[in-house]
Amino acid sequence: MGNRPSSGGRGLAIYPGSFDPLTRGHLDIIQRTSRIFDAVIVAVAHNPAKKHTFSVSERLRMAEDAIRRIPNAQADTYSGLLVDYIKARKGKVLIRGLRVVSDMDYEFQLAAMNRRLWSAVETVFLMPDEKYAYLSSSMVKEVARLGASVDEFVTPFVARELARKFAA
Repeated sequence: MGNRPSSGGRGLAIYPGSFDPLTRGHLDIIQRTSRIFDAVIVAVAHNPAKKHTFSVSERLRMAEDAIRRIPNAQADTYSGLLVDYIKARKGKVLIRGLRVVSDMDYEFQLAAMNRRLWSAVETVFLMPDEKYAYLSSSMVKEVARLGASVDEFVTPFVARELARKFAA
């Protein structure tokens, strides 16, 4: 997890999501988290019941590439209950990004359920930079599928992966 000096023992934060694909908005949240906590794990969800554009291994590679310059960040995958993953990693803090007010209802429900499943978990909500407030993975995929440039929305590696995925 890098050789970053201790930042006061603020521990490990876990930022879970499907990251299908990881956007610059996600990366902004990861960078903010890395400045607040000693370590951050970008936890890519593996949920076979959900239809993703990219496989879990492709999403993991995109996350690893995006965070390669953040010394106290790492990417991992998980399946099953998120609280079980957090316990296994000895974490207690979940990071969730809030873009717009409409995100709050769903995120509040998730936070409440996670706390109900394990009372020790805390959810911390972070807002991305305002230039990413509108950005979603779904929107980025639609723009890429229609052949427009997504360079300002994702990292170069993710842009290449999107182009490869939607090449016909």
